[in-house]
Order: sequence, then C-alpha cells, then structure tokens
Amino acid sequence: MSASRYPQCGHTLLELSISVALGLLIVLATISLYRGQRFAYDHATETTRLRDAASTALDLIGQQVQMAGFAPAGAGQADASPPLFGCSPGRPTGSDAAPVCETLASHSDGIVVRYAADTISTWPSSSGLPTDCLGQISTGEWIVNRYYAKASSSTVEPELYCEGSGKPGTGQPLVEGIERIKFGYWLRDASFSVDASAISRERWPLVVAVDVCVLARGDSPSATARPRYLDCDGASVVSTDGRIRQVFRRRIAPRNIANAPNSPGAASS
Repeated sequence: MSASRYPQCGHTLLELSISVALGLLIVLATISLYRGQRFAYDHATETTRLRDAASTALDLIGQQVQMAGFAPAGAGQADASPPLFGCSPGRPTGSDAAPVCETLASHSDGIVVRYAADTISTWPSSSGLPTDCLGQISTGEWIVNRYYAKASSSTVEPELYCEGSGKPGTGQPLVEGIERIKFGYWLRDASFSVDASAISRERWPLVVAVDVCVLARGDSPSATARPRYLDCDGASVVSTDGRIRQVFRRRIAPRNIANAPNSPGAASS
C-alpha cells in the first residue's frame, strides 16, 4: 500500500492542556453566573414575601386599632374598660375586663382592642351576628381582640396570632413570618411615645395613637451568609440562622377617642 500524500498532524500536550483549562474556565464562569442569578432571585422572592407578610399584619392590626373605642350613636353608657391595653413584652391574658400580661419567648409585645359588637363594625356571620378577628360569632356587647406574635407549636415558624372574644383563650395564626411586634403608645399631650410597661391601668384611656413595628423573617436559611438587620429598637443585629429579616413601621390613630391630635409628635408636653 502506498503511503498517504498528506502528513498526519496531532495536538501537542500543551495545546490539549490549554483547551481543557479554557473549557473549565467557561464551565466555572457559567456556574458562578447561575449561582449569582439564583441568589438574586431567591433574595428578591424572600424580600417580596417579607413585605407582603408585614403589610398584611400592619393592615390587620391597623384596622383594629382604628376601631378601638367605637360605639354606635345613641348607644348607652360606654363600657368602663379602656379601648386599648398592651403588654411590653408579653401576651395579654386574663379576663376581658381585667387583662394581664404573660411573658412570651419571642419577646413580642401584645395588644388588646375593644369596641362595640355590631354588624357595622365587624363582618357579620351568615346568621347576621357580629364576629371577632377570627370570624367567630361574638355574643357579648363588646368585641375584644388580642394580637401578639410567637412561634407555632406545630411548625415552629413565627406567626401573628389573634385571640377573639368569640372563643376566649384560643389563639389562631393569621400571618406567617411575623417574628416580633413592638408597640409604642402616644398619650394625650405627650411629646414622645412610651412602652406599655410605662402606662398605668388608669391612663390607658389617654392613648391617642399607636406606633406599630413588625419584624418579619424570611423562610430560607443560609448556611454561609449572616446578614445584618435593624430591629424594632434600632439596634444592628446579626442573623445567626442566616435568614433575612426586616422591620416595617406604621403610626395609627384610633378614630373613636375624643380630642385625639392629628399629629402626636406635634403635641405639647
């Protein structure tokens, strides 16, 4: 057989090494880009979830605080109990007429809101009766709703809870991801807000506005990242479990308290 007219050519070991190295660089760059895009997507998703949870919690609490002290026109003498009562920190327990505070592991504040029970101030049931914060029929003259945040006994995830007068002593979760709530109360003619622990029982009827701070927590922990966040007290805290956290605030003025100022901060001391 005759030899080939063309000489046989092959790649040298150096050329092969360069090709493999370039291929690895391309693969590593692709993986790095994917991980970066995935992290950005997960972070945006978690942030959206935080905002949705906090907004829902603030709306629910805000609507209730605005209703505090409501009584329909022409009603009889108002109940002697204050329209608002708070625990700092702690969960409101005890009777509706004389609530007390029970410590929570979450260090969350709690609040009690009272207003007249009718089908105007609440969503009526299918039978036309007033309901509490959980949609339970409340047969008394007053709706008494209690809000606080704690970890679920079944999922261990933090949630916003409410106990309604329709079934006293039995709280149900409303919003998942709410780790802590902090309330600040503006008393009539005060120039700054105070915690519930600084308000004596006879001074609760003087509350004219409430500052609400909600600490929301993400679902997905990170094994490497330790993000920092500002808590409701303004302190910089490291997230030890790697979950992102963010605080959201709102100031709410009850609509049914006489002589409430338009701006608590502008009141004279």
